[in-house]
Parts: sequence; C-alpha cells; structure tokens
Amino acid sequence: MELAKKINKNYIHDQESSMVDVFKEVIFGMEDGMVSTLGSITGIAIGSNSHAMVILAGVVIISVESISMGIGSYLSNSSQEEIEKRKIEEEKEELEKFPQEEKEELYQIYLEDGWSKDTATLMSEEASKDEKLMLKEMIVHELKIPIDKKSISIKGGIYMFFAYIIGGIIPLFAYLFLPIKTAIPLSILMTLVGLIILGMSTTKFTKQPLIKSSLKIFFMGSIALIVGLVAGVLIGS
Repeated sequence: MELAKKINKNYIHDQESSMVDVFKEVIFGMEDGMVSTLGSITGIAIGSNSHAMVILAGVVIISVESISMGIGSYLSNSSQEEIEKRKIEEEKEELEKFPQEEKEELYQIYLEDGWSKDTATLMSEEASKDEKLMLKEMIVHELKIPIDKKSISIKGGIYMFFAYIIGGIIPLFAYLFLPIKTAIPLSILMTLVGLIILGMSTTKFTKQPLIKSSLKIFFMGSIALIVGLVAGVLIGS
C-alpha cells in the first residue's frame, strides 16, 4: 500500500516557490539598492543643494545599478550552473573509464556518511550495476549537486533587477515631494525602517526570531550605510 505524503506549506522544502530559489537575490538587491542609493544621493544633496540634481542622480544611479546588478546576478548564476554541468560531464567520463575506482570511491563516501561497512558495500555494489543510478549517487554525494536542479540564472537576474529598483526608490522617495533639508533626514529614516522591514520579511523562509532577523540586517546594512553616507558627504562637500 502506497502512503501519500502530507505536504506542509510551512516547510520550505515542501514549497515550489520561485521566491525560495532566488531569496538571496531579493535580499541582496533590496539591501544594496537602499544603502548604495542613500549614500550617493545624500552626498549629492549636501554638496549641490540642488533638488533637480538629486532626483536626476538618484534616477540614473538606480537605473544603471539595477541593470548592472541584474546582469551580474544572471552571469554569476549561469556561470555556476555551467561549472556544475561541466563537473557532471567529467564525472560521466570517470565512470566510463574508471568504474572500479568510482565504485570504491562511492563505498568510501558511504562510510564517511556513517553507513556500516556491510551496508556501504551493498549500496555501492547495487549502484554500480546501474549507470544512471551510479551517476546520480556520485552527483549527490561526491559533487554535492542537487538532482534535477532548476536553472535560476534568468529568474535570479530579473528578481535582482526589480529588487534593486524597489530598494533604491525608498531613499529617493522623500526627495520627490519635500525640500532637501527636510528630505535628507526623512530619507535616512525611511531607509533604516526599510532595512528593518526587509529583515522581518526574511523570517517567512528562515523561521528565525523576528527581532533577531530584523536587527541582523539592520546592523549589517547600517554599517554599509554609514560608510556610504560618510563617503557621499565627503565627496559632496
């Protein structure tokens, strides 16, 4: 009798959410968008005192950096995927040329994983009889590559692109409606709040305590924020 597994939507491994696959791209994009944009436009605002220049610079920064970050994410992920494909092809060649050596290697891997000698022997013997099964075991246990891993290069680039735009708009928003002197502190405050909210949003996937997640991104982002602000102010002045 076949048992049906109950799907728990609260478990990440039971979800087929694209957000889970590109989670790091969204967090990275939004955090970098907020921090980088704030540091740049604050320096420009202080140095130029020109409302139009701040908005123009902010739009240019967000436009250029979002495209750059999106392309960077795509290239990074696609390069990693190509490397993994290359490793799998090399593993196929090794299995064809050195079947006994690969079988012994799999046996040793099973031992290192904690299986008994008898079980490791039985498993490696069984796997070596089936080329596809043997390759699958080596991919998972030796190469540490998930089976049927889906490509996220294009998806990751798209998420990074839009995440950076959203993050960049947050510090720029105040300048769209308020004079520079009022917009500067409000922009900083909105960015700090944005970092806290971003930290809170990660708990959907990490299940970490709300305060811990919020403060971690807040403090990490604040360090980069302070550096960006100091650099922006010095350059602007």
